Amino acid sequence: MNAHTRVREMLYGALLTGMAILIPVAFRGWLQVYLPPFSATIGSHVPSMLAMAISPWTAVMVGIGSGLGFLITLGPVIAARALVHAVFGAVGAELVRRGAPLWRAILLTLPIHVIGEALVVIPFGFDLYQALVVVGIGTGLHHLADGFITAALYGVLNKAGVSLALRPHTVTR
Repeated sequence: MNAHTRVREMLYGALLTGMAILIPVAFRGWLQVYLPPFSATIGSHVPSMLAMAISPWTAVMVGIGSGLGFLITLGPVIAARALVHAVFGAVGAELVRRGAPLWRAILLTLPIHVIGEALVVIPFGFDLYQALVVVGIGTGLHHLADGFITAALYGVLNKAGVSLALRPHTVTR
C-alpha cells in the first residue's frame, strides 16, 4: 500500500470514527428506539458498515469509536454492545477485501452482530430471553435497517465519484 492510500485510509477512518462517536451523541433521544432492555440508535451502524469497504483496521477503529460514543451517552452496557461493531466490521471488511460486494458482507455479518450483542449483555445481568430474543432480534432488525441505509449511501457516494474502496476488488457485483 502506498503512502497516498495509507493517508486516504486514515482520513476516511478518522471521519467515520468521528461519525460513530457523534451519532449517539447527536441523535440521543430523537433517533433512538428504546424498548427495555433493547435500545437502538438509527444510523449508528452506518459508519462501521461503510468502514467495511475500506479495511479491517479501519473497521476496528470505527467500531471502537462507536463504543466510545455510546459509553458517553448511554453507559457501559450499550457501549459493550457497540464494541461488537469492531468485530463484525473487521469480518465484513475482510470479506470485502476478498472480493465480496459490500451488501453481501453486511448480510453475512448479521449473525456475528446478533450473537455478539446478545452474548455481551449476559454478564450485565440480562437473562437468556432478554439477551437472545429481545437484544438479539432487535439487533438483527437494526442491522438490516442500517444495512439498507449503508447500501444506499454507498451507492450514492460511488455515483458521486467518492470511492471508499482503497484496493481494487477481485469480484464486483
